Amino acid sequence: MTGQPLSFADRVDQRVFDAIYSRSLVYNTSWEDPAVDRRALDLNPADTVLVITSAGCNALDYALTGPRRIHAVDANPRQNALLELKLAGIRHLVFGDFFALFGEGGHPRFREIYFDALRGELSPFAQQFWDRRQHWFSHDDRGGSFYYFGLSGIVARIFRHFLAVKPRLRQGLAELLDARTIDRQREVYASMVSGALWTQYVSWALSRQLTMSMLGVPHPQRKEVERQHAAGIGGFVRDAIEYVIRELPIWTNYFWTLYLRGRYTLTNCPEYLRRDNFLALKAGGIDRIRLHTCTVTDFLHRTQDHISKYVLLDHMDWMSSYQPRALVEEWNAILDRAVPAARVIFRSAHADPAYLRTIHVGTGGAQRPLAEAFRFHPELSRKLSSDDRVHTYAGFHIADVTA
Repeated sequence: MTGQPLSFADRVDQRVFDAIYSRSLVYNTSWEDPAVDRRALDLNPADTVLVITSAGCNALDYALTGPRRIHAVDANPRQNALLELKLAGIRHLVFGDFFALFGEGGHPRFREIYFDALRGELSPFAQQFWDRRQHWFSHDDRGGSFYYFGLSGIVARIFRHFLAVKPRLRQGLAELLDARTIDRQREVYASMVSGALWTQYVSWALSRQLTMSMLGVPHPQRKEVERQHAAGIGGFVRDAIEYVIRELPIWTNYFWTLYLRGRYTLTNCPEYLRRDNFLALKAGGIDRIRLHTCTVTDFLHRTQDHISKYVLLDHMDWMSSYQPRALVEEWNAILDRAVPAARVIFRSAHADPAYLRTIHVGTGGAQRPLAEAFRFHPELSRKLSSDDRVHTYAGFHIADVTA
């Protein structure tokens, strides 16, 4: 497989994205719905799972189902540093302090808690990273919440400042968050939110590649969206948000409400932030998790484990453009370490990404198209996608390794 030649603009974007990604915590929360993933994966005690770490929320969610082992893999050490901090907090903090940190986004005694209970559990890199960023959890005027730091948090903070000069929109969003029926959500959105939100400025900001890069969306993904949506990336985002508001209950949608509030609530939060689940993880659930700072391919080449469930997020979109040969190598490594009938789930900016048709896996004369090496489940994917509370991916793909 070979990718299309990169234009000068593509090469510049790649360098900007790489520079941002290699120096920053991109995701302060995981942006994939684990409730959908659980239904797709059907995890059981015999499973060995590979998941790209992101913010670690979903690795902790899967651990609650009791698989044999979870390998959290990320090439960005800052993402693993965040999961390390969460694991240390689960081991050594009481629920109230842990929820203050990762539910409310800060703690007035964070410095004391960090040095007394958390820092000693961290790797040298994670210690260095968090030593310099204690203010992220300080709950002071500089940010107000951990969830307004990191690249995605900066975008959320900018939107927060935008709301400060839009009192009617701010009031509408507050009423939207208080809604407890879909009909009420639709009413508030139509009368108070839609017209005030989708301004020319917002459309312009969403169309900037810098904005997308800060949200972890490289140029290849943006181009895929623009090829499918006449209104471009701004129109796609608008459609996604309108689906969420018009079709799904906002009072259980902790993804979108987090960045509006800057915090979770006890009743609207990831599963690992619920008291009983926190205690289950503390009682041994987190012992199933292993962290690896490397690429997926490098991990698969080193591990002795065979993997039964793969959670690959959306990274293949940018690999297909920037590193097409590496993408082929990764799929071969996935097959090499997969148990029979292993399941793979991943997301894409495209409902039918081209690389699924062009990639051939295997070696020499034994190569075969990806579509023959895996059995895809498009109907199940469509069904589960309709319940996805994030809803920002055009494609959710579920596939099993064939014999």
